[in-house]
Formats: sequence, structure tokens, C-alpha cells
Amino acid sequence: MSVAKTIEISSESRTSFEDAIQSGIKRAEESLKNVKGAWIAEQKVVVEDGNIVNYRVIMRVTFVLT
Repeated sequence: MSVAKTIEISSESRTSFEDAIQSGIKRAEESLKNVKGAWIAEQKVVVEDGNIVNYRVIMRVTFVLT
């Protein structure tokens, strides 16, 4: 029997949502074992002078407890 846990994290990038997601997952895997998936709950952008300067995501990361 497996038991999974879900945590919520945020990540940001100056490049894209994709980059924010990739860096968030990479960082989560540095401290969590058995990461199995993520659900993107929110996507936000920061705008300055009409230009997007930051992409932010809130994601829920699921991992299996050992």
C-alpha cells in the first residue's frame, strides 16, 4: 500500500510559465523523494510598463511517502 502527500509550492521565472514549472519541480525534487506529479493551480504574471517581467505559478506537488 502506498501513501501520497501533496504540498503547495510557488515558483517564478523571468522567461516563461514553462520555465517556472520546470524550476519549481527541480527544486522540489532536491528536498522531496518520489515526486510523482504536479497540478498547476494558478498562473500569474507581473507587468511593468506594459511588459511581462515575471511569470509565477502556484502548483501542488504530489509525492509518495516511503
